[in-house]
Amino acid sequence: MSSNRSLLGRLFGGLFALVGFVYKLIVIGFVLLIVGGIWLALQGGPAPTLEDNVALVIYPTGELVETTDQDATQRFIEDFVGDAPAQTSLRSLTEALERGATDARISLAVLKLDAMWGGGAAQQQELAAAVKAFRASGKPVFAYGPYFEQSHYHVAAQADHVSLDPMGMVFVEGYDAYQSYFKEALDKLGVDVHVFRVGEYKSAVEPFERNDMSPEAREANREWLGDLWASYNRDVGSSRQLPETAMHDYAVGLAAALKQSGGNAAAVAKERKLVDAVETLAEFRKRVAEKVGWDDDSGTFRQVHHREYLRVIEHEHRMQAQADKAIAVVVVQGDIVDGDSEPGMAGAETIADLLTDARLDDEIAAVVLRVDSPGGSVFASERIRREVRNVQAAGKPVVASMSNVAASGGYWVSMDADEIWAHDSTITGSIGIFGLVPTFDKPLAKLGIHSDGIGTTPLAGAFRPDRPLSPDVAVLIQSQIEQGYKLFVEGVVAGRELPEEKVREIARGRVWSGADAAALGLVDQLGGYNEAIAAAVRLAGLDAGAYRVEELKDEREFPLQRFLDVSGHARLSVLKSWLGPLAALTPVERIAQNLLWLRDPRGVYAYCFCTPSAGSITRGSLR
Repeated sequence: MSSNRSLLGRLFGGLFALVGFVYKLIVIGFVLLIVGGIWLALQGGPAPTLEDNVALVIYPTGELVETTDQDATQRFIEDFVGDAPAQTSLRSLTEALERGATDARISLAVLKLDAMWGGGAAQQQELAAAVKAFRASGKPVFAYGPYFEQSHYHVAAQADHVSLDPMGMVFVEGYDAYQSYFKEALDKLGVDVHVFRVGEYKSAVEPFERNDMSPEAREANREWLGDLWASYNRDVGSSRQLPETAMHDYAVGLAAALKQSGGNAAAVAKERKLVDAVETLAEFRKRVAEKVGWDDDSGTFRQVHHREYLRVIEHEHRMQAQADKAIAVVVVQGDIVDGDSEPGMAGAETIADLLTDARLDDEIAAVVLRVDSPGGSVFASERIRREVRNVQAAGKPVVASMSNVAASGGYWVSMDADEIWAHDSTITGSIGIFGLVPTFDKPLAKLGIHSDGIGTTPLAGAFRPDRPLSPDVAVLIQSQIEQGYKLFVEGVVAGRELPEEKVREIARGRVWSGADAAALGLVDQLGGYNEAIAAAVRLAGLDAGAYRVEELKDEREFPLQRFLDVSGHARLSVLKSWLGPLAALTPVERIAQNLLWLRDPRGVYAYCFCTPSAGSITRGSLR
């Protein structure tokens, strides 16, 4: 009888399992149907149209990036709830301005930049150049801000007319390169950080072995920071028809000027001719409406947002015949790491796959490698460089276009390009290698935790962080560092066709501005993205207008499971990104976040802590 019940139990158990499986399939299918329907609805709708005589509104939100790399879940949720994007690509802004300059339906442009954060000096120059080109078409540009931070004002100053809210401020402070140093704290904790490097200017390791900036790092930083600040002053001064030292003098005397004016920062900005009008947003809207008319339905001037405008252009472009040949753009953005790309990190496998796709695609005639990276893993950087050489071996030229920073590993991936283009404010060079190996045997011993055992060779267990670093391991690592530096120097010698003696003199881990790098031969030409595209067209032998530009991206599928897991990582990443710079991290969390690039399998890195800061008075900064 017991046997029969057991058999029946198994039969019913199997039946219930089958029913449960079918039920789960139905539920999953239903959810997929709903999500897919919503997604299609968001992407679909009637073909976008554009009226005549409207203002093109350039209103970036979130972080300014070379290419959007946020999680697909986040993009879906932003679209679904109607939130502003957490990232804005630089290319979307410049393309909208370029298209609008020749579009008869666009009468003028309006810049509103206060919701944008991030973006370095080179990106600001690119956007400023696009504004200048728009003005050169004969169409005016108006800029409005409730306040202008330094990065905002760099672009807004290119406008014909700049308006500031009566309670606003133009806050310009210059560039700085401050960082935290941990040696004393590490000594108190008993943590030994074993540093291996080549090049006296390779200051990325200094926070672990000093309590202050070395004289060598101070000398190098003073030079490239000065170059960036001089470039900012020239750009703004020439646009506002002010002396070249006007912005420097404004920053130096701002405190005294505010005290004298009773704290009226807007009046100070107008008196110094940094803005043309001090007015509310309502007054500014009426000013623009005098040019393009008033829209009673929206309660403001007639306008089209740059994102909607690009939708119109994309739809119209699809209706036209496409050129047979393409210039592929592959973006290396963020810390260079092994494996696949993640937000803020350029994964070597992902980048290499994109370059392979470009090499194998017969329609692609040349590649522009757009680099905005301080480097990272040497192994990952070399993985990307090898694929660049494979593209060239297939007969397709590669042009490197440097953005804000292309230093250390960022220069490594660029050094074999047929031509290297950079802005005068690009941070590059830092040709050096280092390694870090922390050991925690001393603080563990204080807690009564000890390590002991045996190994079959002197290297067995030698890399355990709870054991002291042996002399053999130190020799092994230093040898790897020196070999990596040798390969780096030899690569620069071959790629840039420079004498080895000169490369060794300008290497040593030293950071250079783009202007200095061009004078030294590390960079071929000064110019931005458009100039790099033109160079690729020239090297590929293509006729003007007989090509299209195509950015290659790692298109990931929509991660349904992460969308459904509302209590997991997806929710946290979306929340943090929505909070943006307001999501202030603790110092320990910031340190941990900044060390996520430490993934090289050999522990050998080409990385540069050389991104300048221009602080913010309105929000926390994660820069």
